[in-house]
Amino acid sequence: MDLHRFNRLVDEARAVQDPSARSARLASALDLWRGPALGDAATGDARERLCSELEESRFAAISDRIDAELDAGRHADVVAELSSLTIEHPLRERLHGQLMMALYRCGRRADALDAFRRARQLLVTELGLEPGPQLRALEASIIADTARTEDLLPVGTRARVVPAQLPPDLASFAGRSEELRRLDALLAENGSATAPSICLVTGTAGVGKTTLAVRWAQRARDRFPDGQMYLNLRGFDPVDPPAGPSETLPVLLQTLQVPAERIPATLEAQVASYRGLLAGRRMLIILDNVRDADQVRPLLPGAPGCAVVITSRNQLASLLVVDGARLLPLDLLSADEARELLAHRLGAERVAAEAGAVDDIIAKCARLPLALAIVAARAATHPAFALAALVGASHDPRVSLDTLDGGDQATRVRAVFSWSYQSLSHGAARLFRLLGLHPGPDIAAPAAASLAGTPIGPARLLLDELARAHLVSENSPGRYGFHDLLRAYAAELAHTHDHGTERHAALHRLFDHYLHTAHAAHRLLTPHRDPVAVGVPVPEVATEPLTDDVQALAWFVAERAVLVAVVAQAAKAGFDTHSWQLAWALTEFFARQGHWHEWAATHRTALQAIHGQTDHLGQAHTHRGLAIAYARLSRHDDAFTHFNRALELFTELDDRTSQGHTHLGVAWLFDRQGRRPQALDHAIQALALYREAGNAAGQANALNAVGWYHAQLGNYEQTLVHCEPAIALHRDSRDRRGEASTWDSLGYAHRHLGHHEQATACGRNAVELYREIGDRYNEADTLIRLGDTRHAVGDHHTAREHWRRALTILHELGHPDAGEARARLG
Repeated sequence: MDLHRFNRLVDEARAVQDPSARSARLASALDLWRGPALGDAATGDARERLCSELEESRFAAISDRIDAELDAGRHADVVAELSSLTIEHPLRERLHGQLMMALYRCGRRADALDAFRRARQLLVTELGLEPGPQLRALEASIIADTARTEDLLPVGTRARVVPAQLPPDLASFAGRSEELRRLDALLAENGSATAPSICLVTGTAGVGKTTLAVRWAQRARDRFPDGQMYLNLRGFDPVDPPAGPSETLPVLLQTLQVPAERIPATLEAQVASYRGLLAGRRMLIILDNVRDADQVRPLLPGAPGCAVVITSRNQLASLLVVDGARLLPLDLLSADEARELLAHRLGAERVAAEAGAVDDIIAKCARLPLALAIVAARAATHPAFALAALVGASHDPRVSLDTLDGGDQATRVRAVFSWSYQSLSHGAARLFRLLGLHPGPDIAAPAAASLAGTPIGPARLLLDELARAHLVSENSPGRYGFHDLLRAYAAELAHTHDHGTERHAALHRLFDHYLHTAHAAHRLLTPHRDPVAVGVPVPEVATEPLTDDVQALAWFVAERAVLVAVVAQAAKAGFDTHSWQLAWALTEFFARQGHWHEWAATHRTALQAIHGQTDHLGQAHTHRGLAIAYARLSRHDDAFTHFNRALELFTELDDRTSQGHTHLGVAWLFDRQGRRPQALDHAIQALALYREAGNAAGQANALNAVGWYHAQLGNYEQTLVHCEPAIALHRDSRDRRGEASTWDSLGYAHRHLGHHEQATACGRNAVELYREIGDRYNEADTLIRLGDTRHAVGDHHTAREHWRRALTILHELGHPDAGEARARLG
């Protein structure tokens, strides 16, 4: 392709006012494309990066041409093309907006709104995100019958994700100008032509390490155009264990847009992949709340261009010696800085008018920013009170906090916390104490209500009271968190004030909340799947009111970190059944999102909790779940071990449906290894078991599996015999994924039998269903076979379109099967 000519034609087209002429110029530019960009002109990473840039240029030109067609009034002419493009690029909101506009201009307002619904479902399923404000505004304008072309989204929306994970800066930030200057200097001095810049910010709890790092990062973010990543490593969390590399690296890799199924199984390979992705980029990485060097060393970039800011209460000397980090020790605020902080929060006039009381506050708060902020919050809620009246003696008898350095300082800070705590109502004080038992990084209002055994309305009022006292913060609407120092204080109070039976009951309600909400969400995602019986929740448990699969998936996305922590906490607290049942309820969500490492971790935890006990059903389900996770992680020997143990247990229990599920899992694992006769044997066993159990949904899946493995062995007529009756069974059980898979199997068999039109129809049915449920990999996999079908009858243009769409999806997923589509395109 003549790249210069393409760029010149596109630039000329964009300067043309007449939409028809502009469209024609852009079409001429796009006609220059012949096959994949560059061909063999470059190799390796450089080729991939340049190809990606060229594809973006091509997409921008396509979008501009469609805009020109819409401006010229040719709405009907682009509907079919846009329908195809939204399948090819399902996460580009601009395309969905253009399709909505084209349908609306054709007088198909209901279809336009249905297109928005499908786009929303795709975005929530794939990214856990609602459509952006412009797409929602376009929907509203279509409903109001006022939509205009100007309402469409800019080119490239959602095409390139640049991480922007920094927490918000504090408007009341005070002082620290010298530390900010030194942080600038240290990172500038530390950088080199061969190594990243690393700075370690150390200091006592509550001294403002995170606040300083975030303030600097927000001011410096323009220096890092490739993104900013933030991780709280929970180094000193009083409830949750520190986050190790096996937990954090998959999160970072997914942030860098590595699909979950492409994340390597071993830690060494994850580190290599992570560092390879950072090479050549200019990114900022904030690693907050670190306990030791082993937590962060695998997370350090291996090449220059990136900067890392680490915060810790410990010195982490080995990072300085081995990794070349520069140290910025953070001391307490000076008296003047402390006074400035109070003036920011309370007003300069009030601080000046009560200078003596302010000095007393500063002394009693040990010049610790966290303590000063809490006192200021209390004073701000009582503007008519003299500051001196708010600084009474503490009635708290405890004399040390392990999370602080030095007994005197700890005593004073605890006293400061107690001033706010003792001003709370009885209900708010009790909720604050119980929140110290919660394991996750934040908590939603219904979970807090369950923890306290309080109706949701009063619980929200109590949370608002805690937020006004700055004992918790509302990090996002309806979700609350607090500093780990306050969490430790709350946990201490709970163990001192609340009897063990009350704490046990609170945890029971909390675990019931998460288990029963997760179970309901799982049922919404998989109405065809046989549920695990979870009983009924104890009284005073508030569950989330989820009504459809979109809400269910959004809840799982929001609660993901909490749910993983609850599985571990339930196991530790002796709630073994809650642990394994919650791990089971997470499986469909993990499967859709590809969180195989978390799937394996939760099931290992649950299995350890129930190992050796009499709950054979729980052990069987957990062995089977762990086998699936290990298979996805290519740990095939471990997967066979756990599948076999699950089969033994389900056989002892005479649970034929679950035996069928397990045999299908074994068949799938054999298929992954290319051992098709063994796969067919286990699929046939599964079908027999489902028939004995009278399980129609299971029979549908097994019929498709038997048909598919027959096809892999060349027995195409047997594929039709088994797969055709499976379609109706899938529809009866509302299993759209199963139906899509079966249409794909039928299309494959029909093509090999020479029934090309039937094969095309089956393939299109499969693609549409996969697209609706957001299964992008299987959509691309089916598109490859659909392209093969069209190629076999001489329809080379359509075949290449299908292969190109498949290649685009697989390239966006970073999936190795992209080579298969690329090979077909030549």
